[in-house]
Amino acid sequence: MKSAPPVASVPGTPITALSVLPPPEASDVIRSTRLAFIGPFTELRIEVFGVPDLQRDIMTDGEGNFSFPLVGTVAAAGKTPLALADQIRSQLVGKYIRDPQVTVNFKAPTSASALAFQSMAVSVDGEVKRSGSYPVAGRMTLMRAVALAGGLTEFAKLDDVVVFRNVGTKQYVGIYNIGAIRRGNYADPEIFPNDVVIVGDSPQRRMFKDILAATPALLSPLILLAREF
Repeated sequence: MKSAPPVASVPGTPITALSVLPPPEASDVIRSTRLAFIGPFTELRIEVFGVPDLQRDIMTDGEGNFSFPLVGTVAAAGKTPLALADQIRSQLVGKYIRDPQVTVNFKAPTSASALAFQSMAVSVDGEVKRSGSYPVAGRMTLMRAVALAGGLTEFAKLDDVVVFRNVGTKQYVGIYNIGAIRRGNYADPEIFPNDVVIVGDSPQRRMFKDILAATPALLSPLILLAREF
């Protein structure tokens, strides 16, 4: 079946406006192809086969770092467990252990499901200081996601923040005004793994220019159903 065109790409395209950006469904997380990333305050089980002193449980600090014997401080934030295991192995090999076999796994809390403790990623792009994918550990909001990306650049447009989210077979778009959030005009919206946040003038936002031209200053978020897959 042919998918519907994006909102505002075709004159007369019907628009579905909502009051809030709907949260993802459980099936969206299960269906996601993104890997699990290590973030701040993530519990890990690290083992070096055959070396009991190098088998331990650790928790990353607020910046996603931790200390490990013979290695020192390890920067783990944004890495997958497999990539972290390779990093530790490369720092041990030859110098301390001839052929270390390193495994890194998430350590799940006893009351949480496997999906609940995995630190997934949100993508932040546009007029931020450090564009990229950042781990979501615990509850994340739009303002926190922007802060993870180093904050806004001097050219950022506060009323030009777009959040893309897939829910089921639909893609939603939320257009937010960071200045209005700072003033308390409306709540800082929650951000979920696999969301894409774009700050500043962007081709994605220009798709909605006709809608925005007819909309007064964004004192409340503008939520649209963009398309169905």
